[in-house]
Amino acid sequence: MNCKLLITTVLLCITQLAFLPDGYCDDATETTKPNDFRPPAVPLVACDPYFSVWSQADNLWETKTTHWTGKPHRLAAIIRIDGTPYRLMGAEPQTIVAMEQKSVEVRPTQTIYQFACEQVAVELTFTTPSLPDDILILSRPTTYVDCKVTSIDQKQHDAEFYFDAGGELTTNTLEQTVSGSTPTIAGVSALKIGTDSQHVLGRSGDDLRIDWGYLYLAADSRFQARTTFGNAKSLRHCFGQSGVEALNNVTQTFPVKAGEVVASLAMSLGSVADQPVACHALIAYDDLYSIEFMKKRLRPYWRKDGWEADDLITAAVNEHDELIKRCVEFDRELLSDLTIAGGKEYADIASLAYRQCLAAGKFVADDNGQPLQFCKENHSNGCIATSDVFYPMMPQFLLFGPSMTKSVLVPFMEYAASDRWKFPYAPHDLGTYPKANGQRYGGGENSEDGQMPVEESGNLLALFGALAKMEGNADFAEIYWPQLSSWANYLKEKGFDPDNQLCTDDFAGHMAHNVNLSAKAIVGLGSYAMLCEMRGLHDESKEYDTIAKQYARQWIATARDGDHFVLAFDRKGTWSQKYNLVWDRILGLGLFPDEVLETEMAFYRKTQNEYGLPLDSRSDYTKLDWVLWTATLTQKREDFDALMMPVHKFLSATPQRTPMTDWYFTSTAVKVGFDARPVVGGVFLKLLYDSAIWNKHAQRDKTKAEGWAPMPVAPETITLVPTSEKTQTLYHYVTTEPSGEWYADDYSTSDWKQARGGLGTESPSTTKWATPEIWVRRIVDINTPVPEKVALRIWHDEDASVYINGQHVITLGGYTTGYEVYEIPSSSLKQGKNTVAIYVRQSTGGQFIDVGFDALVASN
Repeated sequence: MNCKLLITTVLLCITQLAFLPDGYCDDATETTKPNDFRPPAVPLVACDPYFSVWSQADNLWETKTTHWTGKPHRLAAIIRIDGTPYRLMGAEPQTIVAMEQKSVEVRPTQTIYQFACEQVAVELTFTTPSLPDDILILSRPTTYVDCKVTSIDQKQHDAEFYFDAGGELTTNTLEQTVSGSTPTIAGVSALKIGTDSQHVLGRSGDDLRIDWGYLYLAADSRFQARTTFGNAKSLRHCFGQSGVEALNNVTQTFPVKAGEVVASLAMSLGSVADQPVACHALIAYDDLYSIEFMKKRLRPYWRKDGWEADDLITAAVNEHDELIKRCVEFDRELLSDLTIAGGKEYADIASLAYRQCLAAGKFVADDNGQPLQFCKENHSNGCIATSDVFYPMMPQFLLFGPSMTKSVLVPFMEYAASDRWKFPYAPHDLGTYPKANGQRYGGGENSEDGQMPVEESGNLLALFGALAKMEGNADFAEIYWPQLSSWANYLKEKGFDPDNQLCTDDFAGHMAHNVNLSAKAIVGLGSYAMLCEMRGLHDESKEYDTIAKQYARQWIATARDGDHFVLAFDRKGTWSQKYNLVWDRILGLGLFPDEVLETEMAFYRKTQNEYGLPLDSRSDYTKLDWVLWTATLTQKREDFDALMMPVHKFLSATPQRTPMTDWYFTSTAVKVGFDARPVVGGVFLKLLYDSAIWNKHAQRDKTKAEGWAPMPVAPETITLVPTSEKTQTLYHYVTTEPSGEWYADDYSTSDWKQARGGLGTESPSTTKWATPEIWVRRIVDINTPVPEKVALRIWHDEDASVYINGQHVITLGGYTTGYEVYEIPSSSLKQGKNTVAIYVRQSTGGQFIDVGFDALVASN
């Protein structure tokens, strides 16, 4: 250890206590102090894109809790003190008075609410054990709800606690039906609820909730909790009137609409006097299968050793005390690191970002039991494993070690290395969440239209460089060396002065000669030179280092415009954030002199608005993640504070009460769009500049992931019945609900309209269909014996229910942007004529329906 590093380490140790955030102490149950930061929305349950519940109000009892999309996902909590009930969470029933909320504090893994009345203080804590050093724990879809009651009038009081969760946590809409049961799990009182349909991985898209798998509400049996299903209003009222015993005689008939039932539990805390009393509940979700990767369904990572839901619930209940302690310790240390690096306000932002980033993705196990992480492009287009989304997200993953980082890179790189990806630059995405079956964005994998070649190639080279710096070697890069070399060569030829194309900020539109995109290409080339040197490829390293430095000098000369650098090489009088330059200093590439960074920072500081620095000169809006990257450029604390503090102010001031957006107007604090996206993990970038902090966290990786399985190979298909894409087809259709069994084989369509397929509002529609619903029928002829394995080939926008020869075969939610293939029972088809009947429901945007059938052939 050199002297400078030793001194830095000693100072960190000395100042840990001085910078410890308010409310942190050795006793995990000590009451926290108020925090003046007002999150726009508060994370309660934050596990993955489906199991994600938020409070969108200042007070937890002010409104109903919601899914991140804003749809109702009701949670409720009531405390009963000496027979008097008080609402802690949930807007109903208004007949139960709300206890005064004193504060709310969001930490990386915990959200802590403080309440009080004249007799007692109540602490309600939501803990999602998102511990990054152990992906087995991190991947558990579990959240603890802890309630602690303290007497504040020095008198003895009786306390009872009630908690419930709405059936809609298991459905896409409130109208879907659910059924509940009481599973037998040793040492646990539990309820289980899920949809009756159980179309596992049946929906893909953005504005969707899960409607497969099962929600569990559980408590340690030592609390002697009463559990039951019932009507929310009735159960809460009865508990308020009679306490725990009120739940004894409640019965619920199933199936029932999801919005009409809750799973509830109640327990007595006993008497509180000199010492606090406490209890806790567990809420968990078993989604059975989480991701479809190249047509193969993958289990959640926590199931990798054969666990079932009972194992998950048992372990979570038994390990409550240990995991709460670990979460408190993790939060304390990370918040201390953040506070030392950027102050309390920076720690506030990062705390709010931490769970949001992780809850916008899912960890699954491959065939070798190794972790794969798929992030979701929430609230934009629903893409899965998007390069220009996980690029800004990755600082949070990089900070915590190789296993976290590689879990994101492996599925993307396996696809890029496959025969399916034929371009000399990196892909954009792997599909639409939760189906990672191949790129959907722009021209997809079969066309160069709409691709983002410089953007994606630069992203991956920079990230591989950061991973190599963390590990001290380029061994992982060697696995994908042909791809990285191809992308580096592409940037050498095309990267300095990019053609008219999109960058990460694709919402801003195409632009040629993008200076910030050029900077990404340059640091990408510098990263590749570093990787070459680490691999002992000294000639290549020298070549690419020379090119990167030459381009950097040329960039400085061409982009300079007086007191700043321009947005595009050919647009004088413009400017933009140069956030891509951060990797130059983090990786030690030595490409751009400090003078460039100082010049830009001085311009930014005099140009920014009340709530932040605009993205560029074209608009008042900005991207929160990029502002926090740009703020680090000079590594001067005063510069960082100058750009970071307006972002902190924005989060407390924005009128939109949604999970943290990354796209907003800097003059008004009004959100433009983008809620709950993983890109906010980028706010952790500042910690990557400190090698001691980075190494400390990264070296704690317990997962030690290695030896990933090859990418699954989807079965090959042979056309059995062509779609309208390949031949002219004839459909019968109506746009008002037909009478009788319209899907039956012998149903008469004499009064239905006839049309050529497909039907919709946009290309490749032949017949226009623009109503909210449509019922279509098509007669198809199969002239040969039906193959052993068959699939439906369908383009549906949006929800579609498919019947073949009068029998329901499959229901598909959401929408596709092209033809997708779904295996169906071969027995559903027959040699000769077959009747295909489809109901399609449309809500917004474009619409389309067309079908065909394929034979599935096992791949070699």
